[in-house]
Amino acid sequence: MAPMPIADLDARAAGLLLHPSSLPGRYGIGDVGPAAAAWVDFVASTGCRRWQLLPLGPTGYGDSPYQCFSSFAGNPYLVSPELLHRNGLVTAGDLAAYPELPAARVDYGAVIPAKLALLDRAFDRFAEAPGELRDEYEAFAAAERRWLDDYAAFMTLKDLHGGAPWISWERPLRLRDSEAMAELQNSHAESIARHGFRQWLFRRQWDALRRHATAAGVTVIGDIPIFVAGDSADVWANRELFQLDEEGTPTVIAGVPPDLFSDTGQRWGNPHYDWERHEAEGYAWWIDRIRATLAMVDVLRIDHFRGFVNYWEIPGGAPTAEVGRWVDGPGEAFFVAVRNALGALPIIAEDLGELDARVPALRDRLGLPGMKVLQFAFDGDDTHPFLPHNYPPSCVAYTGTHDNDTVLGWWASAPPAEREYARDYLGVDEHDPVDAFLEGVWSSAANLAVAPIQEPLRLGTEARMNTPGTLGGNWQWRLPGDALTEAVRDGVRDLNRRYDR
Repeated sequence: MAPMPIADLDARAAGLLLHPSSLPGRYGIGDVGPAAAAWVDFVASTGCRRWQLLPLGPTGYGDSPYQCFSSFAGNPYLVSPELLHRNGLVTAGDLAAYPELPAARVDYGAVIPAKLALLDRAFDRFAEAPGELRDEYEAFAAAERRWLDDYAAFMTLKDLHGGAPWISWERPLRLRDSEAMAELQNSHAESIARHGFRQWLFRRQWDALRRHATAAGVTVIGDIPIFVAGDSADVWANRELFQLDEEGTPTVIAGVPPDLFSDTGQRWGNPHYDWERHEAEGYAWWIDRIRATLAMVDVLRIDHFRGFVNYWEIPGGAPTAEVGRWVDGPGEAFFVAVRNALGALPIIAEDLGELDARVPALRDRLGLPGMKVLQFAFDGDDTHPFLPHNYPPSCVAYTGTHDNDTVLGWWASAPPAEREYARDYLGVDEHDPVDAFLEGVWSSAANLAVAPIQEPLRLGTEARMNTPGTLGGNWQWRLPGDALTEAVRDGVRDLNRRYDR
């Protein structure tokens, strides 16, 4: 297969990583409104031409953007109240009545009911909205019906069941009996419409932000997890595409085996795909999923790329990931089908961790850039692929990702031998290691250099976004409202000038 040309990733450039939920503002969670537009302007002012974010789907269990209720939907918690007010869908009084919520971190338990109550007020007022807005909503609902109807029905049923996962619903609803689904449509039409309306709001606001980014010369890098949440509209509405029993329970689930970091491995719990069925259908569901995501972003990072080569299959009832087996994934045939349907794709392959030799081989045959993470490089081996002098141009180099501690946090907790190697290799200043890490990545041959915004801000572990394998306390970090100073902007801009990014 000939390599896919990736214009957005072939040029030497730099980017900053920040998820919209981390943006500042008074509504308890960042959103895609004015603060996001101001963020895009800041990114552009630094000379960075890439903004990387996490998956934009509706978050569920644990508030993780990697465990969403749908692969196609947007996160309604990211809808901007200020833009709702500008459109006449909420009043100044509605905004004034919005509860005072913590500004430093996202308190999802408080944010979710407050934001949904505001969106419901917007829905109730929508009947009086100008005709062009109603026409726009109807056009969106018609264009997105292929996934939107299932998603809105799924979320309505979750509301009716107190948020319980679909696998616990009554059998006719769990298995989508035609009479039960028709009754749902008749008796809960308004609730279904509310969920569709929230999706239109998100997409309308996100599309405006994306146009703003394009005008500013900033490319948006999105993220698509290879696996989907078991408790999702994706699985409920497409059971035949996953390895489930007759009642909908996964027979095998995803994870990774024991390694140096975990004696029992990681039991993620996502259902595995029935790849034979996907192949028989020409990978149509996956093609729709990628098409839908690329309608919202310019470049796509595929999380756990290795799963297309082989994946760890755990028995559905196993309590840990210790017992399992490696199973071959769809491999190159999958990408051939996707390319034939959608054309050349701007994809970054997340190829971290212990890899089968076939993984980098497939990545290279496809012409996809992989990832290099500087924090993982300091084991004392000069040939380590994550040391900057070993980076090929076709890669994306990071100081760290959303799953890493910040550089300052890493420096404070890393084993002494790793700190010593980093000190010698990068010329680290004991009191401020951040500059050396940024320069190590920015000065490398990698076409794209990326850092979480926490690094230019010189923040410690308190600003970490996620600690893998832990529950609670993740995905909550927010950018202080006064953090993006001229000094921070100038520091990043100088890096970009110095290293021709």
